[in-house]
Amino acid sequence: MIAEYGSRLSNYQVMVARSWVSLTEAEWLQGECRKESQTLESNLREILLLMEQIDVLKALLRDTPAGLHNYSWSPDGDPMEAQGQAEVMDKEMSNLVNYVLKKLREDQVQMADYALKSAGASIVEAGTSESYKSDKAKLYWHGIGFLNHEMPPESILQPDVHPGRCWAFPGSQGHALIKLAGKIIPTSVTMEHISEKVSPSGSISSAPKEFSVHGISKECEGEEISLGRFVYNRTGTTVQTFELQHEVSEPLLCVKLRILSNWGHPKYTCLYRFRVHGRPGGHS
Repeated sequence: MIAEYGSRLSNYQVMVARSWVSLTEAEWLQGECRKESQTLESNLREILLLMEQIDVLKALLRDTPAGLHNYSWSPDGDPMEAQGQAEVMDKEMSNLVNYVLKKLREDQVQMADYALKSAGASIVEAGTSESYKSDKAKLYWHGIGFLNHEMPPESILQPDVHPGRCWAFPGSQGHALIKLAGKIIPTSVTMEHISEKVSPSGSISSAPKEFSVHGISKECEGEEISLGRFVYNRTGTTVQTFELQHEVSEPLLCVKLRILSNWGHPKYTCLYRFRVHGRPGGHS
């Protein structure tokens, strides 16, 4: 898919280079590229979901011979009884498949996320690091970049964690100031990143390593209160939840995430999703 997308973009660039494109035509080209990008993103989501389901079904099929052995019968046995056993097994297998597929679609954390954008949370740009600027993230027309594919900081507040859907900042240290969906007494946080298996480069060296979490005492401009310091394990599960090390007595509306190091990438660090959990403690 990536190769096909690159080929299509190359064709567009050749077309633009061979003719003097007016402003109207450039706008049309921008719209076509955006449609192509959205289509490819949608197809990639479907492919990743199907890959997960296939892995589950493979595991079930490996266990099928043992199940058939348990339901074996002798040649002299009752054919009707054997048919009934086979039907029961088919029903149980179907129920198991449906159960596993349901679990695949469920949220793994099972705790309210007060840093979720769709619930009302947002990024405070004044307290957030600048995004990483990369020429590879732009399309060009006559040497001028006109379409930017960089992901904004708000990306870390959304559940879409497919490869490439991350917010990148330069270097190994950065921070993001988050205005929560409501005032809470924070109790834990969750950091999520992709695995090496689905990474296009085969590496996740840009994943965060050490990070700290701080509460803001007054709205989003007051004194920072340390809530804990943690390490994201790149060889662990992709979704990792951390209990906060320090408690607060008053509800907080804002939380600052500080990334202190990454797993070795020299140019930038990528954040996929960050969640904040806790107990409601007042009105926003």
